[in-house]
Amino acid sequence: MKIPKIQNDIIASDMAIKRAKKKETYTKDEIKNCRILTDLLDPNDDAVQSWRTFRIMSEFVQGFEILRRYGLAATIFGGARYAAGDTVYKEAEELAAKLAKAGFAIITGGGPGVMEAANVGAFKVGGKSVGLNIQLPFEQKLNPYVNDTETFHFFFSRKVMLSFASEVYIYFPGGFGTMDELFELVTLIQTKKISRIPIVLVDKMYWSPLLDWIKNTMLKEYKTITKEDLDIFKLVDTPQEAYDYIIKTVDTNGNLKQV
Repeated sequence: MKIPKIQNDIIASDMAIKRAKKKETYTKDEIKNCRILTDLLDPNDDAVQSWRTFRIMSEFVQGFEILRRYGLAATIFGGARYAAGDTVYKEAEELAAKLAKAGFAIITGGGPGVMEAANVGAFKVGGKSVGLNIQLPFEQKLNPYVNDTETFHFFFSRKVMLSFASEVYIYFPGGFGTMDELFELVTLIQTKKISRIPIVLVDKMYWSPLLDWIKNTMLKEYKTITKEDLDIFKLVDTPQEAYDYIIKTVDTNGNLKQV
């Protein structure tokens, strides 16, 4: 079967669009290295490609619909591998409970670990507990402590939802996923693609080495960021410190007092 010829790894280039319009084709063997087709769309069926595009659109629509139900909100990130007895888990639960009592909806990725802990904290005090879940082959399954949820197939649509969900973003220790979400938000704020919002890093022992590297290597040695960029995030050591900073920074109407 033949499919539209599209430049490898270029989603929306002029060349790709022109070739598609001309209906130039490759065989399946010839497009095996075209990742836009093999990884995102379907190289075997033009109709499936079209429906998959609609699926992507539907995830955005459904995601924004769920977020519209909530005003004041806090999104909490962190590692998926923490268990209920771990210190990080308990601290995430504690902070989420405090914020839920203060009127914040608690939004997480909906999975285990810190995500579950935050949902537990909100759930136990009768607060709004939301999970924006992702389908993964391991680790990620929806925790039972959410009272509203949406499950995503595509990472990028879920990331957009998480980027526009809340008035404050809180990061506990985590892995690559947590780092990905952190630098996504920092970049959006740095480039003024979203409004300035509080980003809170909890646990000085975990975050300090990374912040030292950002300051000494990125700023001082390589000059790839500015001094003002270091003010995008706030480092704290305890759930109480995080709570005090958030209450000082965001009022219960969802407006920023100061950042």
